[in-house]
Amino acid sequence: MASLQLPVNSTVTHRPHFVLFPFMSKGHTIPLLHLAQLLTNRGITVTVFTTKANRPFIAQFLDRCPDASIIDLPFPNDVEGIDKGIESTDKLPTMSLFRPFVTATKLMQPYFEQALKNLSHVTCIVSDGFLSWTLASAKKFGIPRLSFYGMNNYVGAVTREVVSNRLFSGPESDDELIMVPRFPWIKVTRNDFDEPFNQRNPTGPYIDFITETVIASANSYGLITNSFYELEPLFLDVLNRESKPKAWCVGPLCLAVTESLPMVDRKPEWIQWLDQKLAKGCSVLYVAFGSQAEISSKQLEEISKGLEESQVNFLWVVRKCETSVYDELQERVGKRGMIVREWVDQREILKHESVKGFVSHCGWNSVLESICSEVPILAWPMMAEQPLNARMVVEEIKIGLRVETCDGSVKGFVTSEGLKKMVKELMEGEKGKEIRKKVKEIGEAAKEAMAEGGSSWRTLNELIDELQAVRSNSK
Repeated sequence: MASLQLPVNSTVTHRPHFVLFPFMSKGHTIPLLHLAQLLTNRGITVTVFTTKANRPFIAQFLDRCPDASIIDLPFPNDVEGIDKGIESTDKLPTMSLFRPFVTATKLMQPYFEQALKNLSHVTCIVSDGFLSWTLASAKKFGIPRLSFYGMNNYVGAVTREVVSNRLFSGPESDDELIMVPRFPWIKVTRNDFDEPFNQRNPTGPYIDFITETVIASANSYGLITNSFYELEPLFLDVLNRESKPKAWCVGPLCLAVTESLPMVDRKPEWIQWLDQKLAKGCSVLYVAFGSQAEISSKQLEEISKGLEESQVNFLWVVRKCETSVYDELQERVGKRGMIVREWVDQREILKHESVKGFVSHCGWNSVLESICSEVPILAWPMMAEQPLNARMVVEEIKIGLRVETCDGSVKGFVTSEGLKKMVKELMEGEKGKEIRKKVKEIGEAAKEAMAEGGSSWRTLNELIDELQAVRSNSK
């Protein structure tokens, strides 16, 4: 990808300066760090806000961005149920602590504003949508705020229809398919949504938090969307025509990085293992459910058995947790499988020539990385908006298959036999061949969108120009 110096409006005397404030979670942070690279490639100064514990991870990513700096703010130490030093949701012992964690971020506001006061000529603040309190800070200093959620426009448009039409207010079962009025070919179930969206009359602290973030985003200058226009034109057009603020599609942001993070001494073990499989002409199935999915021990046993019986070569990246399932599986399958218990550069794995399929929770970052690496997906959604992402992957853009649950429910139990069947179909079956062809087409479209002159490339340039004009006129 070309590194371009953006022509700065002649009436503006200062270089553009973007402040980025990601939420403290790797899945939320990484796309904004990719955005930082796109911005610095255009000659823009970037300041990233984070906390002390998250700084090393961010610093490693920004190593190649000479115009990027980091400011770390103190994270509250006395959050009930959360040990001191835990400053990322990836480290939370359970996601039930998410709400107290995200609420605690509000205590960082005075420190954020003190630091903002000392920054000169800030063009805009790009803040994670979960940090809704940054809107008040932006307004205090007269700086435009853009909100980032890391979701696609399909989820936004479908959720908007479900909520505004109160589709779940009736007596339907959790798995009954309900047609979405604006998009009649799309049918959803209550199980496609987490609380509070799946409730007939949503109430409680979590709906208050969601409402707060939505209102803050609606009153912001715009939304940054990690997607590209050609992937979901209808959904982006509907959102931009019927709701505010404007969504700017500037992704896939993972394509901002044209090379992997530098190896310290040598290739990681898992890449060496993939190299060995490639040398033998073997295809590999990559398995990963993200850093926050909570999977029961019974389900882990079925996954283990299904992977063993499928006879495919597999690389399974797991959470660090105490269970004998992983060790026992590794012993049974030997060199046919590899289980990794640490953080990996997922895109480096997906880009590897040996990887031909991805069993994924369908977090949006993972879906985009799979598209950009042209690897088809076996969708197994776990939480949040993942079930809707899975519908998009399987039914809308047709780059994946879905795991079979024993009762047909979106969130049902998956047996070893069901997993084995769908793994074989993905890696060797006719449906697998069809989606492999489709993901190749969409992967090429993604690269075109991010290349010079592509839709996302143009959109980012337009956004920068517009923000520069807004700041110039406000002075």
